[in-house]
Amino acid sequence: MKIQTITSIPEMRKAASEFKGRIGFVPTMGYFHQGHLSLVESSQRSCDHTIVSIYVNPAQFGPGEDLTNYPRDIRKDIEKLGKYDVDYVFLPDDALMYPQNYKTWVSVDEITDFLCGKSRPTHFKGVTTIVAKLLNIINPDKIFLGEKDYQQLIVIRKMVADLNMNVEVIGCPLIREDDGLAMSSRNKYLSEKERDRAVNIYRSLKKAQAMFAKGIKDSESVTTEIKRILLDSELKIDYIEIVNPNTLRSETQLSKGCRILIAAYSGKTRLIDNLEIK
Repeated sequence: MKIQTITSIPEMRKAASEFKGRIGFVPTMGYFHQGHLSLVESSQRSCDHTIVSIYVNPAQFGPGEDLTNYPRDIRKDIEKLGKYDVDYVFLPDDALMYPQNYKTWVSVDEITDFLCGKSRPTHFKGVTTIVAKLLNIINPDKIFLGEKDYQQLIVIRKMVADLNMNVEVIGCPLIREDDGLAMSSRNKYLSEKERDRAVNIYRSLKKAQAMFAKGIKDSESVTTEIKRILLDSELKIDYIEIVNPNTLRSETQLSKGCRILIAAYSGKTRLIDNLEIK
């Protein structure tokens, strides 16, 4: 099916306002894999209309990060969306989203100070600002976000609650490759050897789940084993944290429902992953 694209805010706002029924919104930075497309599928299962945005947001990249080289292929992205009943693809550019003399930012305090926020201190301000702007433009009933970026999901939920935004935030399951590697646009950066190493992030999470199943609940013992697996795989660790799934605060004991969050580098590529303890 031919996908209709929109590049202006007034046109996008008008098109969305004319829909009858529930609107689902999937914000993305493009370079689609099955993880992105699963969000589209989730929207279509519960909404009457689906809008997808593609925008590589410069505000969420810090100095020296991969903004310039971030993978892009809008033509192929739109081709992939052609298999779905997507109503519109919103394609804003930097001049549209951050016009000259732009001065307004949306920040969520505290839960952005640790985990990814510690090593990427300006990241979440960029994320919350762009998501708030997109929600104001499209005014959807539901926004669909992947659980791979788990901290981002919790931060956006907090922003929506605190600002009384009239949208439901839907977290969708993390999608993995056949070997367990979490799907990510950044996987493109990995050499064959780096990719083989990266699979051990998921292996370490599964080992943690197995330890819990055997009755080992001490967080320090579990994180020590995760660290061993990652270091033995020549991965550079950013963080390993066992957290409350709602507050993201560290837990000293594993329990059902808590999350193990990992950020690690395979070569120069920073990868994130997480697993819910069941």
